[in-house]
Amino acid sequence: MPSVLVTGASRGIGRSIVARLASDGWDVFAGVRTDADAAAVSAIPRVRGVLLDVTSGEHVAALADSLPDRLDGVVNNAGIVVGGPLEALSVNELRRQLEVNVIGQLAVTQAVLPRLRHSRGRIVFISSVNGKIATPMIGAYCASKFALEAAADALRMELQPWHIQVSVVEPAQTATDIWDDAERTVEELEAAMTPGQRVLYAKHVAGFRKMIPMSRKLAVPAERVADVVHGALTARRPRARYAVGLGPRLQIALIGNLPTRATDIVLRKAFGQP
Repeated sequence: MPSVLVTGASRGIGRSIVARLASDGWDVFAGVRTDADAAAVSAIPRVRGVLLDVTSGEHVAALADSLPDRLDGVVNNAGIVVGGPLEALSVNELRRQLEVNVIGQLAVTQAVLPRLRHSRGRIVFISSVNGKIATPMIGAYCASKFALEAAADALRMELQPWHIQVSVVEPAQTATDIWDDAERTVEELEAAMTPGQRVLYAKHVAGFRKMIPMSRKLAVPAERVADVVHGALTARRPRARYAVGLGPRLQIALIGNLPTRATDIVLRKAFGQP
């Protein structure tokens, strides 16, 4: 049976990907950050939990002993969202955003590439529509996804001699606990600002908060993303990019063809920005 490593597998999109692949007969190695999460995912048939914080060099190095000699795919799903105006984010928060969403993804990919080369396996990165469209108040997150898309493009060309396919999956809003906790996240980003920054960006934060209910309504089930990932791993000729659903495809097509000034107006209005 084919085998796959899925990072960020304890909840949300990652957990759905694990369940989808295991139900289709894959042997799934589910990367999680705690022993409790490893035990929970290991309860799923055909799934083995692996301790893997993608920012930990020790955890990444330990994959050599945790994975089988043959690996047919890796799904780089682990990721975080650091929200807030770029001016207000600390350098440490900026580094954390890029460390998890970009450096960690590439570190895991480097670690498993010898196994993928042997099997002519596949690499899937979970990006976002924000890997194509930058929006206010999540600029750091957008930057990380733009970088991830560029890295995937470079890898796809570099790995062609070994027939290792590289795909990017681009969901928009997805029905996970990120949106359940969105109000608390906004409160935390506001609390992290200095008093002066809270005054300067009060209307930005208010607009961002008002956008949350609409985003929840537009959110697609995580299972839909998992289905797309399954397709990227099994299609005879996988595509370089998969936008999940009609909405993201239309967003990317529309924004990509508008003049920059018009794009700014549309996105600022959508996000309730002053």
